[in-house]
Amino acid sequence: MGDQSRLCSVWLGSETGILKGVSVAHKQAFNFCNTRQLTRDQEIRVLCWGDPTQSELLLGTVDGSVKTFSTEKGIFTEVRRCGDPEEGCFSGLEARNGSVLTCVESGKVRVWREDSSEPVSELDTGKNVCRMRQNPAQPNRVGTGGKENGLRIWDLERPDTPVFTAKNLRNDWLDLRRPHWVRDLDFIPNCDKVVTCTGYHQVHVFDPASPQRRPVLEADFGDHPLTALALPASGDSVVVGNTQGQLALLDLRKGLVRGCLKGLSGGVRALRCHASQPLVASCGLDRFLRIHSLEDRTLQHKVYLKSRLNCLLLGSLDLRGGAKPGAEGEVKEEQEEDEVWDNMEQVEEERTKRKSSSSSSSGGQKKKKKD
Repeated sequence: MGDQSRLCSVWLGSETGILKGVSVAHKQAFNFCNTRQLTRDQEIRVLCWGDPTQSELLLGTVDGSVKTFSTEKGIFTEVRRCGDPEEGCFSGLEARNGSVLTCVESGKVRVWREDSSEPVSELDTGKNVCRMRQNPAQPNRVGTGGKENGLRIWDLERPDTPVFTAKNLRNDWLDLRRPHWVRDLDFIPNCDKVVTCTGYHQVHVFDPASPQRRPVLEADFGDHPLTALALPASGDSVVVGNTQGQLALLDLRKGLVRGCLKGLSGGVRALRCHASQPLVASCGLDRFLRIHSLEDRTLQHKVYLKSRLNCLLLGSLDLRGGAKPGAEGEVKEEQEEDEVWDNMEQVEEERTKRKSSSSSSSGGQKKKKKD
């Protein structure tokens, strides 16, 4: 299994509890599981790298467990209890200076040391948290947000009060309060700004360094709830996805849509941009991993993984794989789908023939009676 795991450049967590690794260069996909009997509470909700060398993966499951997977050995090496199902599922998981940072939907953010079974610190960020992310430039700072729980930035060394609390949007033209629902967020590189996407198809940019606590940029995309976002390395744009499988690249300076990425057919659960290449990976309810180019917005790779997918991670390996759409793995999956549909058509044709034969015989009987 170690030989297989070392090949993988993309990692995905599924609803079935199976960790999936994909080698784009070799056009192969592998399943990794630490138990023979999978149950619903083994569903993987969050993924993160356990160390900067990407030799370990951390997985957060519905039952509150955080599992460690060795990408060098291809096996699970540790399981620890870091949550309670009664507090909700994981909405964030980060590795920080030798410790693990977890967040659950009830808003509890906890810091865990490797040698401790109890959290060394804890803070309450409010109810219905949909996402917690760490600031890569300042590991002691995290952002949280959720349903009727606006963006907040916390300093883990001073957890009593947030260092920034976003102010709700101005009332609408009828002077009615506008609801807010942060679904995903991330820290824009090389600045203090934070970008969020909402369940009301909005993209907002907040600047904690400015005196304004409302968004410094507002943009809309589509008519459906946005579910995930990812930031390219350039930092001047953001990729967002919604519940209808629509992906778009938005300009963060003007708030305009630069273009759409096509090919998805189900709700988007996770997006990740490659650290050095102009590529974005997406996964979700249609069970496919897709990799698009951010330069010409074409689909580079598509891999069918059989399970509904919740989260993904990109390694530092080359994702181009030297191939465009039409790779061997993709063609194989599409052929298998075509065979299924062909069989369904044949069944339908047989039914049609039976109907036509029965109608002709009944018509003949009627004719005889008439004669």
